[in-house]
Amino acid sequence: MKIQFYAILVSLLLFFSCNSGSKSTIAKKIKKRIDYVNPFIGTGGHGHTFPGATMPFGMMQLSPDTRLDGWDGCSGYHYSDSEIYGFSHTHLSGTGVSDYGDILLMPTNKIIFNNGADGKEGYKSKFSHNKEIAEPGFYKVHLDDTNIDVALTVSKRSGIHQYQFPKNSKQIIILDLEHRDEVLDSKILVTDENTIQGYRHSKAWATNQQLFYTIKFSKKIKNISYLNEKTEGKSVKAAFEFDENDGNTIEVKVGISAVDIDGSAKNLEQEIGNKSFDEVKKIAQETWEKQLGKIVVEDKNENNKINFYTSLYHTMIAPNLYQDVDGRYRGMDLEINQTADFEYYTVFSLWDTYRAAHPLYTIIEQKRTNDFINTFLAKYDEGGIMPIWDLAANYTGCMIGYHAVPVIADAFLKGIKNYDAEKAFEAMKHSAMQDKLGLESYKKFGFIPVEKESESVSKTLEYAYDDWTIAQMAKSLGKENDYKIFIERAQNYKNVFDPETQFMRGRFKNTWFSPFDPYEVNFNYTEANAWQYSFYVPQDITGFANLLGGKKSLENQLDKLFTAKKETSGRDQADITGLIGQYAHGNEPSHHMAYLYNFVNKPSKTQEKVRQILSEMYQNTPDGISGNEDCGQMSAWYIFSSLGFYPVTPGSNQYIIGSPLFDKATINLENGKSFTIQAKNNSAENKYIKSIKLNGKNYEYSYLNHQDIINGGTLIFEMTNKPTNWGTKDAFIPSTEIKEHLIVAAPFIAKGDIAFKEKTTITLAIAEKDSQIYYSLGNGFEQYKKPFIISEKATFKVFAQKGTSKSAIIKTEFYKINPNIKIDLQSEYANQYNAGGDNALIDGVLGTEDFRTGTWQGYFDTDIIAIVDLGAVKPIQQLQINFLKDQRSWIFLPKSVEIYTSIDGKVFKKIDNFSFPIPKNEEIVTIESMKLLKLGNARYVKVIAKKLGTLPTWHLGFKENGRSWLFIDEIQIN
Repeated sequence: MKIQFYAILVSLLLFFSCNSGSKSTIAKKIKKRIDYVNPFIGTGGHGHTFPGATMPFGMMQLSPDTRLDGWDGCSGYHYSDSEIYGFSHTHLSGTGVSDYGDILLMPTNKIIFNNGADGKEGYKSKFSHNKEIAEPGFYKVHLDDTNIDVALTVSKRSGIHQYQFPKNSKQIIILDLEHRDEVLDSKILVTDENTIQGYRHSKAWATNQQLFYTIKFSKKIKNISYLNEKTEGKSVKAAFEFDENDGNTIEVKVGISAVDIDGSAKNLEQEIGNKSFDEVKKIAQETWEKQLGKIVVEDKNENNKINFYTSLYHTMIAPNLYQDVDGRYRGMDLEINQTADFEYYTVFSLWDTYRAAHPLYTIIEQKRTNDFINTFLAKYDEGGIMPIWDLAANYTGCMIGYHAVPVIADAFLKGIKNYDAEKAFEAMKHSAMQDKLGLESYKKFGFIPVEKESESVSKTLEYAYDDWTIAQMAKSLGKENDYKIFIERAQNYKNVFDPETQFMRGRFKNTWFSPFDPYEVNFNYTEANAWQYSFYVPQDITGFANLLGGKKSLENQLDKLFTAKKETSGRDQADITGLIGQYAHGNEPSHHMAYLYNFVNKPSKTQEKVRQILSEMYQNTPDGISGNEDCGQMSAWYIFSSLGFYPVTPGSNQYIIGSPLFDKATINLENGKSFTIQAKNNSAENKYIKSIKLNGKNYEYSYLNHQDIINGGTLIFEMTNKPTNWGTKDAFIPSTEIKEHLIVAAPFIAKGDIAFKEKTTITLAIAEKDSQIYYSLGNGFEQYKKPFIISEKATFKVFAQKGTSKSAIIKTEFYKINPNIKIDLQSEYANQYNAGGDNALIDGVLGTEDFRTGTWQGYFDTDIIAIVDLGAVKPIQQLQINFLKDQRSWIFLPKSVEIYTSIDGKVFKKIDNFSFPIPKNEEIVTIESMKLLKLGNARYVKVIAKKLGTLPTWHLGFKENGRSWLFIDEIQIN
């Protein structure tokens, strides 16, 4: 009787609490996880996400397109826009380059093929965010201009559009195969009264993207109109008209495939078939609910939960499935392959995601991690190399490093091994032994010289970390010789460390690239400056600290980083956002930095900085991400950090402890166990750790081992409002340190000019002081003891030795400039393109076709005016001047070059006006020379190179009101 009474009482309480209009505790508990996902986060600012419907790691991303191109149009949608062009089926999430946007459909009420982007009448429509809904697996919007309601939902490789037309309105659906990127070929084939099929092959970032489609309308096609009556080619559009008397709703089911038309039909039939819109939506959202349940957070702060589950959602959009239901896929050789052993994926933004997204997958996506690695190995077989940034069966050649390598090593060392480990190691070594992208120099010298390869500092640092992960896997496999080779290469970071400035710097002809400004964004770094790359030594933080002078010096340098002025100089770099001092959270090279305080016994500083970043850089707003979302990396940082730890060094099996954001979080593992993190006495003020218990025992270590998570258990934090001594003892701090097979860093020219007039005094130095330096000027090597003088052209060689270990021998050519020749530059060059300084145009060093190798002098939006003084009047037989043309990089030839001569430097006579051709829309990079013969007697030669100025209308930068660069090298006068 009592049991029945209490049951009735509880039922009544539940009834009244759920129907009282208040948000009760019980009502909150039954709220779904998908309700905490806000797909609009990241669609504003520079987040570059899309709000449309997709499945976890699915092939289709069915989303509205509001922007056709431009930096903030990368995903096809930007929250600041007010017009929708239509709904396409492929989109990239948070990338820095636009691609995809395939197979655009748009419901309308008149036959019109123009999209309206030109300001004329088009099929686009205005819309309002007030009439727009975005949820995992579902999107809905009202088109204001036509009064049509659009709803979208998806399965993995297929989706459904639902169009609700107003009564008595014409019902027309536009299919635009020309939409977005450059079309190589496309086709529309009507197969029955409800079905059309075809393909769209296009070129953008992926230069040969092939997509096939099957589209089934729920109503019979009444009439079809084609643009220019064409059903095949580069400009194919169609308008499908339906009978408005046959109901106001049309459902459009779409299947896609990268294989062939039959594949798209099979994908549609097997995944959706006769299912209704609501059935597909229900399956999609149930799938997302289960997927998001891999980590369950509990907290009073609703916005934090929204940020968390949206971040988790974003980490599960890419990589994308790239395989049909029958196991077929298009490989990197563009041939059709098949496998039933694993699922094949594309969109690996590895420079971003190896840092935290893939380590997150080793915890919550172990099966899929095996599939990712098997995909890498398949791509290695198909294309000859593992992907760096692959997209739609294309190697894009984008970004740096060979970061499939740490993804494999990190997984392997964590026990995720459902692939051929020997083949994986072979592929890892193969990536590291190439001769492209600066690797030839890197292997030879232990660093990449500025003059040999762009972004040389970043590449040297990233290669060194990648090599460390190869070494760790080699050691695990018992491959001692490989271990020695790659653990030595892992120390190459020492070769770009300048002990005087304490920064990682570019080595230009074995001197430091100068003048040096650590705030300057230039071609020595990847999307960064010296501040933002100089801390990137996750594999040997102890060794790096020793170079700086010890742990206290590293701490001081970190303090300077976070308190430095926020401004950058040099090149405008849109990726550098989310600045705290010079820490740039909006870009990946900074992501580990706040956690480095743990390595110097100051975990409270990590806790403070991590909480600041969590609260300032992630907001529940469209512009709530501080930079590009980057296929899950920005979100993975939030997930890890809000849980209370972060993988500073993937491959070490350690996570560095920060400051947990949530009262409670539970990681539900694939092995059936769970790992629960609790933060007692937690609040915005209580961000410091007082104590930790792991599985009931006191835990003093400021890092966590991977196996502790996988074994399941509890991690309980006791939080407080002031810094404590927890985790500060040497015995409890994390450490990465290379202790064996230590290398000798290569010495450098600390002072002296490579190109000089009378003479130059050479001072040599080395990053590590306890090595001996030996040099040669052609007559054998001698030990360096003090600065020496070079007064003639010379070939100089130098190396360092410590015990029996030697550095690489570095060779430098010294040039003697005719002391009688002078140059007066009356225009200002950009420091990042100074080519060696004021004498660069007469130093005898010629530029190469890569403008980023430091040998060209660059001038932005200005004419070049230079006067060469020959020192005396003499007959001039020939004048030659070299200019670079690299129009993709906004570097154009001058419109014209005026040449004047003078006897006294006051009165100049015009000798010639050399005109270059009007620039054409072409991507070839060339060095163009202008040459004049027999200029007569003169002492002074004046050169005026006229800038192009405003970019041509066909250039991508024209819409941004872009201006041209002039790149000039030697002015050779004989």
